[in-house]
Amino acid sequence: MKIKLFNEKKQLSGALKITGSKSESNRLLILQALYPSLKVENLSNSDDTQYLKKALSSDEELVDIHHAGTAMRFLTAYFASKEGREVVLTGSQRMQERPVKLLVDALKILGADITYEKKEGYPPLRIKGKRLLESEVKVQANISSQYISALMLIAPSLPNGLQIDLVGQVTSAPYINMSLALMKNTGVNGEFTKNKIIIEPAEKLEGKTIAVESDWSSASYFYSLAAISETAEIKLNTYREKSLQGDCCISEIYRQFGVETRYEADAIILKKTSQKKPRHLSENLRDSPDIAQTIAVTCLALGVPCTLKGLHTLKIKETDRLLALKTEMEKFGSNVKISDDCLELIPQKDFKENVSVATYNDHRMAMAFAPLALKVPFEIEDAMVVSKSYPDFWKDLERLGFSIEEA
Repeated sequence: MKIKLFNEKKQLSGALKITGSKSESNRLLILQALYPSLKVENLSNSDDTQYLKKALSSDEELVDIHHAGTAMRFLTAYFASKEGREVVLTGSQRMQERPVKLLVDALKILGADITYEKKEGYPPLRIKGKRLLESEVKVQANISSQYISALMLIAPSLPNGLQIDLVGQVTSAPYINMSLALMKNTGVNGEFTKNKIIIEPAEKLEGKTIAVESDWSSASYFYSLAAISETAEIKLNTYREKSLQGDCCISEIYRQFGVETRYEADAIILKKTSQKKPRHLSENLRDSPDIAQTIAVTCLALGVPCTLKGLHTLKIKETDRLLALKTEMEKFGSNVKISDDCLELIPQKDFKENVSVATYNDHRMAMAFAPLALKVPFEIEDAMVVSKSYPDFWKDLERLGFSIEEA
């Protein structure tokens, strides 16, 4: 469905409740599958989490996780360690183009039985679960942190635990730390020091209840809205000042755009306190690449030149996000340069309206561009792709006064 959206008011006020973090939810679901005594509250209502939940409860041989990239990585490790279970793990056409070889190679070192059904290095995968007896593996540190987290999550269920030696500079360290912190909250013993992760074996875990914090990646779009607005005061519920999620750095980045964050007991309040903006924004997003699209579009809307680095993992996401950003941002009249890990925006004076933005089966493309409706009317193609992580996104924008109609 294509939608047209606009907001002439440019004054935003409201209170919203965003469901649990997709990243936290998916990690906890794997741990709960390994240790059923665990209980999890405030799970994400995203497609990704629902597909993972369904896959974990399925007895079918064919497991299709559609576009859910995190589910693909986590389930590859989970099913490899599930003794006696045989599955063919597959996904959408795009999922079958996203590499998984480095994770498969690491699991094979541990003793896993995994073969490729079609193209070498890519899903679908035939996985024959078995007891993984090896307890040490080396992986490149600059790969997707989801590969590393996938190994970490199954580690306590392995007979001898697991030591993961990371080679090179670590990418997305906050996601590794998130995995470890959640595991410790459930009672698993482990540590991450320098380039070494050690997870001790745990035969059983105490029956705890873990409440998932709301999603900071989803909150980022409201920071963008506040920055582009004339005035804004938006309350987002179920957030913590001490978050496990790396994307909480968005609160500090957006202070440069006059957006302040006030923490309450179980919420944050975003307030536009000034019209200031940086002359040039330069950020290294190596530890939080999922907010790159949000920041780039904020800069586009406000005419702020920006240089965003540390984005090498964006090329293997739902789409090649760097190329997609360049293509769609240039439709509004700006110049964008990209390399393997960097995006540079050079805004132009003429800002085009009534543009139609393609989303490339990527939820973050739709949500990152939506705040531009505070500047000009435009259209978003395949708008319901947001269900991958935030099904209520368009409803929440309407609550803030946005006009959204089918195009």
